[in-house]
Amino acid sequence: MQTVTQIAQDIVAREGGYVNDPDDPGGATKYGVTIHTMRRLGLDLTKDGVVDDNDVRVLSRAHAISIFIEHYFRGPRIDRLPAPLHATVFDMYVNAGAQAVKILQRLLGDMRIAIAVDGVIGPKTIAATKQAMEAAPDHLVDAYGIARRNYYYDLAARRPASRKYARRRDGGKGGWIKRAEAFVSDRYHLTEAQHNARVSQWV
Repeated sequence: MQTVTQIAQDIVAREGGYVNDPDDPGGATKYGVTIHTMRRLGLDLTKDGVVDDNDVRVLSRAHAISIFIEHYFRGPRIDRLPAPLHATVFDMYVNAGAQAVKILQRLLGDMRIAIAVDGVIGPKTIAATKQAMEAAPDHLVDAYGIARRNYYYDLAARRPASRKYARRRDGGKGGWIKRAEAFVSDRYHLTEAQHNARVSQWV
């Protein structure tokens, strides 16, 4: 099983270098670290008294990895969840913040394990997730990945500007869908026909 550092390294590689897509609410981003995160953490890397795009541009890969481990893995207590879930929940937390935890909590509710959907990993969520893992040790990671995929499709359906992340220009699976399916067993990957059916109503 991967270490947290290896998982973080994979996330940084998946996120890529500097981008500033006007359709992405995250704004200027490098290695998955957004300008909003850097402002929240007070990371004035250029020492000019303001955290702006220039600070994002000079962020190093190693610094991004340390930010993710401290503030996106240990901070929200993903490390307290069962180890098989670490990679997928951590990756989703980097991508979507507390929504990663809400997806897990809704999944627990679908399994008839009563838990509040508040986006916080507290003692009850930790205990409920361990209960779910014991009940479905061979399925919970796949179920979470499928729930992630559904979240992306639903978000893109509601927010047209984000559809390019779920569907490529040629109609194939976009980066969001491929990202979710990277944590799902091959047998649960959607075929191109199934994907096309999911996005057929999009303009």
